[in-house]
Amino acid sequence: MREREGGFRMTSTLDRIDEEVRFHDSQAADRAATYQSGRAELRFQDDDYLSHESWIRPAFLKLGELSGRCVLDYGCGHGMAAVVMARAGARVHAFDLSPGYVEEARARAEANQVGIQVRVANGEELPYPDGTFDAVWGCAILHHLDLKKAARELRRVLRPGGVAVFCEPWGGNPLLSFARNYLPYPGKGRTRDERPLDIRDLHPIRESFPDLEWEGHQLFGMIHRVVPAFRLSLLNSLDRAIIRGFPALKKWSRYVVLTMRND
Repeated sequence: MREREGGFRMTSTLDRIDEEVRFHDSQAADRAATYQSGRAELRFQDDDYLSHESWIRPAFLKLGELSGRCVLDYGCGHGMAAVVMARAGARVHAFDLSPGYVEEARARAEANQVGIQVRVANGEELPYPDGTFDAVWGCAILHHLDLKKAARELRRVLRPGGVAVFCEPWGGNPLLSFARNYLPYPGKGRTRDERPLDIRDLHPIRESFPDLEWEGHQLFGMIHRVVPAFRLSLLNSLDRAIIRGFPALKKWSRYVVLTMRND
């Protein structure tokens, strides 16, 4: 295994991509066993997505007005974000490296009676013309990629004045890193090369987006995952106040929101 580059520890590019496809197709197959196209399991309300983690709704607002705009769900997975954007009146394109997840996204759009254009693609080699999108959304995807390649492609497909917003796991907290590496918890599965971003990973992104903005989410909010009796809403309110008062503490967060503008 070679030295770290971008958001992962590199094996060969083809091996990495093949492993990502196998891993996420397996996830998608497990999910597909629980629904059929058009069944109620695929239908949802916007709040089900926007409120499922404390950083999603405020990050989504950074996309700005969506009605009538051409937007991309980058690494769409289950397709919930694509559906939410389509309901807001956007012209939505979506892609994922996993054919299984692409099928789920198509089925979810159909079940929720919205139109999206979804395809299999690689975030490091986007199949869209220059300046296609007004906005790009991604969640837990950049840390799987070569960040230099991904950022260049994002810059290329964004229109002047466009914005890309990504929510990504953050590796700056040593206690959280220990838990991720050694403690069991639901949903822990991951690929061999995958790892949370850290401060060093912002550099290749800034090569394409010099004015990159990043903000942290969840400090004490992480306690809720271990001790559910703690009220998450109160913990999140405490986190917002602490990070607002002491911005340097965002480096200890569980997740970060990255905002890239093509100004």
